[in-house]
Amino acid sequence: MTIDKSKIRNAATVIVLRDRHDDPKILMGQRGAKAAFMPNKFVFPGGAVDAEDAQIPLAAPLPETCAARLREDADPALAHAVAVAAVRELWEETGLILGQPGTWDIEPPADWASFAATGHLPHAAPLQFVFRALTPPGRPRRFDARFFLVDAEDIASDLDDFGAACDELSHLQWVALSEARSFDMPFITEVVLAEVQARARDLAPPASVPFFKNNDEESLFLRLRGHPMTD
Repeated sequence: MTIDKSKIRNAATVIVLRDRHDDPKILMGQRGAKAAFMPNKFVFPGGAVDAEDAQIPLAAPLPETCAARLREDADPALAHAVAVAAVRELWEETGLILGQPGTWDIEPPADWASFAATGHLPHAAPLQFVFRALTPPGRPRRFDARFFLVDAEDIASDLDDFGAACDELSHLQWVALSEARSFDMPFITEVVLAEVQARARDLAPPASVPFFKNNDEESLFLRLRGHPMTD
C-alpha cells in the first residue's frame, strides 16, 4: 500500500523521564541526515500510528483523564490506537519495554512480533498525555502528534540497554533537563520540553493539555480539558 506522505497522519511521541525528583533526565536521539522530516535534529522517540495499532490488546488502558482529552477534537476511537503506537514506537526506536508480563490472545502483527517475543503486553496506564501539536502546512510530512510523559520507573527493561532499537535514531542518550536546550532540536520539541520542565516533579496530570493546531486556515493555541467548558 502506498502512503500519501502529504496527508496528516496521527502520531505518538514518548518522553521518558528519569530521576525526576533528583536530577531529571529525558531520553533523546538524533534523526538521520537523510531523513525527510527533521533531519539531524534531536527528538523524543515517536512516530505515526499504524492501522494495526487499533487491534492490539493492552495490559491496562490509558487513565480515563488522558483518554478523555485524547478524544477531544478527534475521533473518539483513536485514543486506544495512539496509546498503542506510543508503546510500539518506544520499543522500535529505543528497545525499551513499556509493558507487563502476559500472553497475547491474538497473533501479533509483524510490527509487534519482537515486542511480543519479550513476553510482555503493551501497558498504557503509565502514559500521561501532556501535549498535542499539528505540523504546520508546507512541511514535507505532517503529523497530528500526541506527546506522552512516562516515568522511567514504569519501564520494564534495563534503562541503559538500547540493543533492541532500530536504526532510526542514533546517539540515544539520557539528557539532563538542565542541558537539553543546548541540543539541536525542532521548535516544537523545545516547546514541549518547557512543559516537561515545569512538570518534572509533578506526578499529577496537567489541568489541561496544550494543543498547537496549525491547520490550513489559521494557527490556534487551544487547551484540551476532556470535558465541556463551564465558563
